[in-house]
Parts: sequence; structure tokens; C-alpha cells
Amino acid sequence: MERENDPANNVPDAIFSKLGMQLHRRDNHPIGILKNAIYEYFDSNYSGKFVKFDDLSPIVSVKANFDDVLVPADHVSRSNNDTYYVDAQTVLRCHTSAHQAELLKTGHSHFLVTGDVYRRDSIDSTHYPVFHQMEGVRVFCSDEWVDSGLDGTSYAAMDLKKSLEGLAKKLFGDVEMRWIDTYFPFTNPSFELEIYFQEKWMEVLGCGVTEQEILERNGKIHSVAWAFGLGLERLAMVLFDIPDIRLFWSTDQRFTSQFSEGKLGIKFKPFSKYPPCYKDMSFWISDSFTENNLCEVVRGIAGDLVEEVRLIDNFTNKKGMTSHCYRIAYRSMERSLTDEEINQLQGDVREAVQSKLKVILR
Repeated sequence: MERENDPANNVPDAIFSKLGMQLHRRDNHPIGILKNAIYEYFDSNYSGKFVKFDDLSPIVSVKANFDDVLVPADHVSRSNNDTYYVDAQTVLRCHTSAHQAELLKTGHSHFLVTGDVYRRDSIDSTHYPVFHQMEGVRVFCSDEWVDSGLDGTSYAAMDLKKSLEGLAKKLFGDVEMRWIDTYFPFTNPSFELEIYFQEKWMEVLGCGVTEQEILERNGKIHSVAWAFGLGLERLAMVLFDIPDIRLFWSTDQRFTSQFSEGKLGIKFKPFSKYPPCYKDMSFWISDSFTENNLCEVVRGIAGDLVEEVRLIDNFTNKKGMTSHCYRIAYRSMERSLTDEEINQLQGDVREAVQSKLKVILR
């Protein structure tokens, strides 16, 4: 694919280079192993009814990514601070739900969509601008719930909870679970499933009964449906004891070889943890400053050598100018960084932050 030369394009080279890597299609990678385990659950419980898609293009229209799943026109997720735009009408998908309307329209009633998704985000051990999601959808016709004594919405919600409780048991064992009412634009009612795991409550996924408008727009009349979405990295970090989300992208044999058996139950054994190096940077911010833009600039210079960017101080002076101080942690997952490397990186970061973000360094 040619890189679009468009004024709306905000996809940096570091993100562009991730397109097509498809960690979710590697059977000996934690993301692929988890995907396959979820596939096994649905295959064995639904006699192979669920059609699986894991090679749909991550480049989608604004309509498919937002409008088709009823994301409001003024929703914050549509801003170029949160979403990667290829051009004004095309984005890197923020969620696998971007394919839901198209698949419903083409007649699918049971499907799982897995893929890489992209969001401009903060920098820490659990956030990365590329991650992987799985979306599941099941449609019911009216004759499936008519004898149940329930209305369609209640029937779909009951089936959804039963299905996902079974999935959680498949992945985590016989754990305590609870359902939390929540809000998503594309489902009503909407829920989050939490499990009690390693002595704390942990969110596993979001889900709900699909908004009727989505079904009717896409040819599913007199139907109800449920949908769920889960982040594969979040679950894989817990299941495999992986401490840092950057490791999923590592080509270091000390990481990749640990998953060669291609199955759940393996616990990651850390290799030497190299020391972090901290550098602070203070500047007066402009009205247009956002933390996501700062993280994008730092990542553009330091790539996966940056472990965390954290606001440690801020104040506003008598003239109304606001200063932020950020602490940047640099750490390689594979080797010790030299003072010379760190100083060069920090110098380049300072220069780029000043020129690209229009801030005044202090």
C-alpha cells in the first residue's frame, strides 16, 4: 500500500510499519495462542457455527469505524488526537466492530473478527498504539426466543452471559464472576464481565445486546443479536505473566522461544531486566497541547526504547502560563542502553517536542 500524502494523515512511520505484521495469525505467539483457544471454545460449544475472520484490512472508512456502529458525531474518539487518519474519510480501525455492519449486511449471523487495531494513546507498560481485539456477534431470529417466555432482548442477554461465562471459565478456570452495567453506543443493555483473579477484580470484556438500528440498517429484520469485544493483549498479559506490552512485538529469541509449544498454561520467564534511565523535561504548554501528541513525538524518536511517559508536575504562573514536567523512562527489553544513547535520544526528543508541539522548553 502506498503511503497516503494527505494533509489529514497523522499516521507516523512507526505505526505504518506495524501494518501487516498480524501477530494474531502466529500460532506460536501469545496473541495467536489466545485467539486459537477462544476459537476452540466457540467451535466446541456452537458446532462450528461461528465464521472466523482474521485477515480483514485494518484500513477502513470513517463510516465503517464510527457511523455504522452509532458512535455520535461529537464523540471524542473521532478526533485526530485519539484516532489515526489515513485521509479525511479513512482511518486505521479503532476496534474490530468496524466490520460488524458489513458482515451483517452480507448475511452472516454468527461471526468472530480478530485483528490489529490502532489508537493514539499514553505510554506505559499496558498501553501501546497497536493492539489486537476480537469481536463476536450472534444473531437470533424471532422463532428462536418465541417459546422461551422472554422478549428478544432478555433472551439475547441471557444467552450472551451464559456464553461469555463459559469462555471465562475456559481461559481462567473456575473463577468468581460478576456483571457490571455500562454504556456503549452500539449495544443496549451493555455489560462488562469481571472475574476475581489473583486477588482482585479484573475486567475481561465488554458486551451487550446490539442496538436494533444496526440490525435493521443491515437487513436483519425481526431479529435480535448480541456482541462482545475483548482486548487480546490485556488477557494475554495476565494469562502468560507478561509484564510489559512491548514484549509482544519482540523478536528476541529469549521471548519468542518460550511459546513454541503454542498452548495456554505457559508462564513467561523474564530474562535479565535491564535498568531504566529517567530523564525529565519541562516546558510551557500551548492551548493545542495534548499528552497523546507528546507520546506520539516521543515514540517517533525512541520507538520501543521508551517505557513510560508520566506527568510528574504542573503549575500555572501569575501570567496564566501553564508548565508541565514529564518524566520519560527509557529501557530496552533486550540490552543495557549507554549514557551516550540516552543523551542523544533525549536531545532529539527535546528538539522534536519543541518544533512539533510549539511548546517552550524550560
